[in-house]
Amino acid sequence: MSQTGSVRKRKDKDAVFPAKSKDASTTGIVAPRGTDLDELVKANQARRGAAVEWDFRIALAIITALAFLTRFWGISHPNEVVFDEVHFGKFASYYLERTYFFDVHPPFGKLLFALMGWFVGYDGNFHFENIGDSYITNKVPYVAYRAMPALLGALTVPVVFDIMWESGYTLPACILSASLVLFDNAHIGQTRLILLDATLVFAMACSLLAYIKFYKLRHEPFGRKWWKWLLLTGFALSCVISTKYVGLFAFVTIGSAVAIDLWDLLDVNRRQGALDLVDFGKHFLARVFGLIIVPFFFYLFWFQVHFAILYRSGPGDDFMSPEFQETLSDNIMAANAVTINYYDNIQIKHKETNGFLHSHPDRYPLRYDDGRVSSQGQQVTGYPYADANNHWQIIPANNDHVMGRAVKNNDLVQLRHVVTDTMLLSHDVASPYYPTNQEFTTVSVADADEKRRNDTLFEIRIENGKVSQEFKSLQGQFKLIHYPSKVAMWTHTSPLPDWAYKQQEINGNKNLGQSSNIWFVDSIPSIPEGDQRLVKKERKVKSLPFLKKWFELQRAMFHHNNALTSSHPYASQPFMWPFLLRGVSFWTQNDTKQQIYFLGNPLGWWIASSLLAVYAGIIAADQLSLRRGVDALDARTRSRLYNSTGFFFLAWATHYFPFYLMGRQLFLHHYLPAHLASALVTGALLEFVFNVEPIVDDVVDAKSGKKSAAAPKKHLPAREKLAGQNLFTSWAALGVIVAIVIGGWYYFLPLTYGYPGLSVEQVNARKWLGYDLHFAK
Repeated sequence: MSQTGSVRKRKDKDAVFPAKSKDASTTGIVAPRGTDLDELVKANQARRGAAVEWDFRIALAIITALAFLTRFWGISHPNEVVFDEVHFGKFASYYLERTYFFDVHPPFGKLLFALMGWFVGYDGNFHFENIGDSYITNKVPYVAYRAMPALLGALTVPVVFDIMWESGYTLPACILSASLVLFDNAHIGQTRLILLDATLVFAMACSLLAYIKFYKLRHEPFGRKWWKWLLLTGFALSCVISTKYVGLFAFVTIGSAVAIDLWDLLDVNRRQGALDLVDFGKHFLARVFGLIIVPFFFYLFWFQVHFAILYRSGPGDDFMSPEFQETLSDNIMAANAVTINYYDNIQIKHKETNGFLHSHPDRYPLRYDDGRVSSQGQQVTGYPYADANNHWQIIPANNDHVMGRAVKNNDLVQLRHVVTDTMLLSHDVASPYYPTNQEFTTVSVADADEKRRNDTLFEIRIENGKVSQEFKSLQGQFKLIHYPSKVAMWTHTSPLPDWAYKQQEINGNKNLGQSSNIWFVDSIPSIPEGDQRLVKKERKVKSLPFLKKWFELQRAMFHHNNALTSSHPYASQPFMWPFLLRGVSFWTQNDTKQQIYFLGNPLGWWIASSLLAVYAGIIAADQLSLRRGVDALDARTRSRLYNSTGFFFLAWATHYFPFYLMGRQLFLHHYLPAHLASALVTGALLEFVFNVEPIVDDVVDAKSGKKSAAAPKKHLPAREKLAGQNLFTSWAALGVIVAIVIGGWYYFLPLTYGYPGLSVEQVNARKWLGYDLHFAK
């Protein structure tokens, strides 16, 4: 053997083996070739019969049973609303009542809860308003609701086992990966409540499993099973992203693996022979169809179901455009909309902050705190309550005094503040808080008619309005555009100083496209009783094309999801998650000192996180040794380490690092998909570290001393490649690790299941990293 050959132990280091190639193994792992190994495997199989498969099947059955036991045990406790059940339970009730609601997450996971409610005949009359509300008193079938995530959480554990099994790992490796999820308090806690993450994690795990099974068939392309697993991978991916948008990370994981696979298919030196561009195009288009087009259409399908069910007006109306709201029956806005005529007195309200356009005699100070000078004009502010100072008369640009004429889209108007008899104006003076935005103030009617006339002209620009469309109250959401300078009237929630009574700032926004520029007329105080405009006419529910409704909802969901930037007492940063530095308080009961504190199994998480670092170190060391001419790994081990374990590490990285780029609120549960991937890496490294005497698959030419390869001969999973080897050290390591993990799981069980209540001493004993637990005093 050459000096640059493997430095790992061989059974006969002086032996020269027949030339053989890298494995075309179905798991992407390099397999040893040669008649000696084949005979060993056959002899082992003859001796053990079908015992190898039964070992795995029995272990899978036991693990599955334990998964159901740990997820369903005591699922009826507590019999009160817990944490975010106030949201997702409420959404299920809205589905059952057919009432339109708005949420930043796609509908698939919430539809599953509604399905469970429908199965048990529930009508959705309870709306989960407050944490701690009694399910028993309100007769809510909450156990049925909780059974859905518990079922998916329980099934996630055998899927993890199957991922390792299908990847060809030994039984100890499969058991370890599954056990890290099975005995994890965070996975258990999140799957026993009416929450979405069980659906997300299960679908993500299924996508990994389906893709591995598809990849194993890569040497039999376009067959029935090849298409089946390709399409199932796409379906699983659609379920992930149809539950939460962080499911996009699963697409990145699978997409990266597919890109590498396609790159390999382009290689003209492939062992299986070069593909011509036509065949490569077929492979490429098949993957585009199965992993992009099919998931997208399933994604659209769940929204179609969403729209079909929610046909009644509800709390989600305000997030949608008037055009969208007209598609909902019983919509108050559409039913009560009144045409606005010139010379009406109106109250204008900001859609996003619910502040009224307001003015009072007080003036802007000469200088602001930063030294800038104001116009000292009359203050125009946003005020949250109905008030006479919110009344504005709408006047046509030509002030023709013609009564009874409707205001229309794109009309130029003036707004007269009724109480102070002054005209709304914007000009090229910086606003109090935004030096780049224009100040809004008022001027006298005389000035507005003469030298300041242009500065008092505004355009009514109705959102999605048609030419000459009548301007209506409630329904006519609009932007008020200053005619000369083309800025939009805008406000925000930061209060002005005491000189403006802490009211909202109103200014001119140069970014006309912002959705926060939208206002609507809340009421018409001057309209007389008995006016024809108040006569209610029978309204027909309108329809909109599906894609138009879908695009509008998508924009609203993305906008409000990105706006979730406010602080939360239990929010955490991504760097805290692998080390489990803090959890989340879900529920407490003062009388019994019981609490549910969302926290992973610290021992399990620390082991998995440590082995992620070990894996990175192994890869770095291997690359360094190769650069120095030392081949420290046999080909099978290296291929497995880079391809299979590398795929799991990729899944962890793509589900973890993107959170560092997010500005929204983040919580520990966002790490659960990444934790599952870290469990897979841990199981793979168990086999790598404790695998005794790896099979010889580096073929050495006796003359040159160089490694060589020949045509593939037989596809063997790793558990058969290791047939006949002593796995005692792997089993021993497994026993120690699982014992440690079970110990951590059991110690924190009272915080996961919410019972029994703990004494002050017991609570403090569990504050390992200063966890902010209740009842610690």
